[in-house]
This record gives sequence, C-alpha cells and structure tokens, in this order.
Amino acid sequence: MADEKEREQLKKEAAARAKEEAKKKLEERNRNMEAAVTAEANQEQKAEALELAKQKAAAAAKAKAAALAKQKRQEGEQPESGVSAEELAKQKAAAAAKAKAAALAKQKRQEGGQPESGVSAEELAKQKAAAAAKAKAAALAKASRTESFAEDDAAKAKAKAVAAAKAKAAAAAKAKLAAKETPEPVKPLPSVHEPRLNRTAALLREAFGDESVEEASINRLSKEVPTITVRRERYLEAATLLRHHKDMEYDYLSEMHGTDFQTHMEIYLYLFSYTHKQSLVLKTKLDRGQPEVESVANLWRGADWPERETFDLLGIHFTNHPNLKRIMLPDEWVGHPLRKDYEPYDVEV
Repeated sequence: MADEKEREQLKKEAAARAKEEAKKKLEERNRNMEAAVTAEANQEQKAEALELAKQKAAAAAKAKAAALAKQKRQEGEQPESGVSAEELAKQKAAAAAKAKAAALAKQKRQEGGQPESGVSAEELAKQKAAAAAKAKAAALAKASRTESFAEDDAAKAKAKAVAAAKAKAAAAAKAKLAAKETPEPVKPLPSVHEPRLNRTAALLREAFGDESVEEASINRLSKEVPTITVRRERYLEAATLLRHHKDMEYDYLSEMHGTDFQTHMEIYLYLFSYTHKQSLVLKTKLDRGQPEVESVANLWRGADWPERETFDLLGIHFTNHPNLKRIMLPDEWVGHPLRKDYEPYDVEV
C-alpha cells in the first residue's frame, strides 16, 4: 500500500514538473511573438516617420523658395530671362527636397543596411513591409515549433517520471525481498542406517583405538550406505573383524576398486552380509608416492581379481596377495593408465 502511494506521489510530481515546463515554454513563445510584433510596429513607425519627414522637407523648401522670391521682388531683383520667379522658386524647392531626401535615404542606408541609391521611397516601403511580413511569419513558425517541442518535452518528461517511479518501486521491492531473512536450509532426516553405522564405528574404536576410525558417515548419494574410513595400518584388522564378528558377518564382497585423488589414493570395499541383510563400505587412504596395503583376498576370494586390476591400472601393491600380476595389460606395459599423471610410453599404442 505504501509503495502504491509513493508511486502515485511520484506521478503527480512528474506531471506538475511537466506542466510547469510547458507553461514556461508557452510564456517564452508569447514573448517571442510580442517581440516580433513590436519589431514590425517599429518598422512601420519608421516608414511613416520617413514619409512625414519628406513631406515636411518639401513644404519647408517650398515655403523658403516662396519667401526668397517675395524678398527678391521687394528688392527689385529680376529673375533670369525666360524663367519666372515662381518657376525658379519651384525648381529650388524641388532641388532642396531632392537633396534632403537623398541625404535621409543615405543616412537610412548607413543605419539599417538599406539598398543603394536608385530605389524609390515606395519601393523601399514595399521591401520593408515584405521583410516585416517575413519576420512575422518566421516568428509564428518558431512559436508553433516551440509549442510542439513543449508538448513533446512534456510527454517525454512524463514518460521519464513514470519510468523512474517504476524503477524506484522495483528497487524498493528488491530491497525488501533481500531484507527478508533467508530461511535456514532444511536438514536431511536421520538415516535409518545411522544406528548401525554408529555401532560399527564404536566396535572398531573399542577394538583398535579411537584413532583407528578416521571418518564414519552415511553416503546419501549411494543408497545411504554406511561408510567407514579406517587408518591404513588397521585396514586388514578392521576387515577381519567385519568378516567374522557375530554382529557383522559381512561374508560377501560385491565390489572393490581404487581411486587416484592426486594428493592420495583410496581403496573401497563394498561388503554385504547375507546373515543380517545389511551393507557397508570400508575405506582406507594410501600414500600416493608409495601406495601399498594388505591384501584381503584371504578373507574374500572375490577380492583376488579386483586387487590385480587395481594393481594393473593404478599401481597399488597388495602385500600377501596370492598372485599379484597384471590382469589386463601385458607385463612389459610401462605405467598405470588410471593414474591422473599417466603418459603413454608408446604413443602409437
């Protein structure tokens, strides 16, 4: 519920920011339009002022010419032959008006970059009006683009705010999930074979000392078979006790093999008791540099060939074996193929 309120608040804040930005851009567009209109009005006022100045100059020149003509008549001065005083005053007034207009046009060109002489006042006014209209159209187009951009920016800001709100909500949910305590791993149920494992380990410790048993565990990856690891020096004695003790009587060897762990080697005996209908694995660890252990072929005849195979492929020596020689490879074969560091002597073979 709190996360939902927080997302709603973020959405409102994002919408308010987007609205404020759109309002600012609209005000800027209005200011641009007002500036364009003001510039156009200033151009029109300048054109009107120029026209009025021309009219005033012409009127002043005409009045001055009339005053000069009147003064000459009063003084008795006659105009040049063939030209009346009134005509002469008109010519002078026109010349003065033309000179003043030319001076004003030149000044205007210098101030605003207007075209050179030869352009009439009417043409100049048309050009100014066209320029003003063009500027107004450009200002309107710019304002329209600004408004469109403002709408796009508002939509983008809104989408960005929504995405940020979603990301924040997801991060909060993830943090909340991570904050929860990890449940403790479920402990496996005790094996039904644990009592027998404990009894067997206690029997071996009582017979050969506590240090004789290195490890006792349930192999849950192999049908929960009880597995006991004994010291190499007690290997044959432990096997003999398991073979003949009245509570054990493991009279059948179902499997026997060795393994190279590079740091050491191990021997596995898989035993079964037909009398008590129970299984057990007896293990021992050997020195890899000199792997040697007592043979159990006299306890279980089925250990004869597996011990020979282990000797052949791993190089483990079984003392007191009745016939310890290679069983799979020829006698002249160099090395033991199941060792981790084995390299073939004859690569072609």
